[in-house]
Amino acid sequence: MSQASDGARIGVFICHCGGNISDVVDVKRVAEEIGKLPGVVHSTTHMFVCSDPGQALVETAIKEHNSIG
Repeated sequence: MSQASDGARIGVFICHCGGNISDVVDVKRVAEEIGKLPGVVHSTTHMFVCSDPGQALVETAIKEHNSIG
């Protein structure tokens, strides 16, 4: 696994899973705290990351943060 010290750019996408996760985990707070870690350039939540809109969110974030060629 890459370390932030070697230039890794980390994106974190936390899924609510329609409530299955967010009913027991404060996903917003988790995203906020993870966003403070070294190397994390993007941290967010989405209701269903596995859905087409969720996947589009990931693709857009990658493009916005210039993480791909």
